[in-house]
Amino acid sequence: MSRNCSIGRRCRPLLCASLIAAITTPFAASVALANSQLMSEVDSQAATEVSYANFQQWLQDFRQYAAGQGISEATLSNALDGVRYRERVIELDGYQPEFVRPIWEYLDTAVSSTRINNGREKLADHRDTAQQMQQRYGVPAEIIVAIWGIESNYGSNFGDFSTLESLATLAYDGRRRDFARGELLAALRIIDQGDIAAEQMKGSWAGAMGHTQFIPSSFEAYAVDGDGDGRRDIWSSIPDVMASTANYLDRAGWQTGQPWGVEVRLPEGFDYAQTERRSSAEWRNQGVQALQGELPNFDSGAIVIPAGAEGPAFLVGANFRAILRYNNATSYALAVATLGDAIAGRDGIQQSWPRDQAPLTRDDVQELQLTLNRVGYSVGGADGVMGPNTRQGLRNFQRDQGLIPDGFATQQLLELLRQRSQ
Repeated sequence: MSRNCSIGRRCRPLLCASLIAAITTPFAASVALANSQLMSEVDSQAATEVSYANFQQWLQDFRQYAAGQGISEATLSNALDGVRYRERVIELDGYQPEFVRPIWEYLDTAVSSTRINNGREKLADHRDTAQQMQQRYGVPAEIIVAIWGIESNYGSNFGDFSTLESLATLAYDGRRRDFARGELLAALRIIDQGDIAAEQMKGSWAGAMGHTQFIPSSFEAYAVDGDGDGRRDIWSSIPDVMASTANYLDRAGWQTGQPWGVEVRLPEGFDYAQTERRSSAEWRNQGVQALQGELPNFDSGAIVIPAGAEGPAFLVGANFRAILRYNNATSYALAVATLGDAIAGRDGIQQSWPRDQAPLTRDDVQELQLTLNRVGYSVGGADGVMGPNTRQGLRNFQRDQGLIPDGFATQQLLELLRQRSQ
């Protein structure tokens, strides 16, 4: 008789074993599952404790490094004591949206009627300050306000993450640890210099701070005391916010009196593969015309077609490039430029966007890149992002297929590439 059946001496061995198995198997399974879940929770808790301990050790090592870089002990204690590892920051750092958002959808939100009206109200509320900064730096008041609107919706949403905790977490466990480590040190220098208290240094999960979302190194380089109180405060002083933003664009090469660009009409047979900058006179000789008025007088201007040959076209100059220095994305620069125009009462984009085009997912773009490489149009790594190398490779493929080489990726082009690679 088995040990289990010895508990019930009256049953026959086989009957006892089978009966107990039938009765206890569901219970045993549930016990096993509960034990498994419990062990998983224990393992998870242990891993969290190890991770926390490792983070605290990293933070202690960084603190010693920062002290060696001249950060005072008082600042180190005030700023780093109690700093926590933020799992949410790592989640956001690793988040990759599935769909690449079409530029027209981005602009629908970024330059909405509500944002335009709010921008006009903000400019009216702070007109004297904005005009003062325009005179000092040469950057139009409406552009200063437009960056404020795009970056934080006029201060209503600049984030409530502790900049110190965000950067410490990213420096310990993020995708760009060395970059975040440098920004964390810059944040400590800002606190050490007395511009802001550690507990008031708030912003986005990625470490961008205040109304116009300066990262700490940009704050050090471009932030300005606009109200004369001896501190640079982009969290609560609108004069400091506006002065800092205008100073950034001025230092980025803003040309006083020049527009950012103009919407244009391109001639039949225009060579969309051109990526060089040319003078307005050269573009005019090719048949490029302003949609309204005349072409601005640019020494060095580029044709921008963010949605390909079927969408609007723009001739942009140095001031557009200055906005790109703030955020190197055509959609961002166009949003700032056109929001500024709308706030000032100028017309918006006139030509239609190809809204019937289905967006490519990041997986689609990665497949596009891999396929371009496979069929002989080298674009480098396949990261799922439409960068300049990918656009140039796509232009070359379009040209060889007898298509307009505008570098604009569509589902139809991806399907054509699939067919060519078979």
